[in-house]
Amino acid sequence: MVLIEIEEVENAIDALGIKVLEIPREALFLTGRTFIKYRKSKGIKKSPLPDFFIGAHASVSQFGLVTRDLSKYKTYFPQVQLFHP
Repeated sequence: MVLIEIEEVENAIDALGIKVLEIPREALFLTGRTFIKYRKSKGIKKSPLPDFFIGAHASVSQFGLVTRDLSKYKTYFPQVQLFHP
């Protein structure tokens, strides 16, 4: 097994021009509110789904989102512009 140092990962991200953004607090709050809505509609998961963090971040930051799961995002984040490959 090859171990990679964090610096190598950071350098690769920089070299590729990838921008890493922190999730805004408003998006974290929206994630919680969305999870409550999900649970009230008989959702069975015990903690917020990763899709809720992604959708909330896209919503608050006004980003478009590429996804194959249109129904979940349309249901919980209808304001997000979705792109379906």
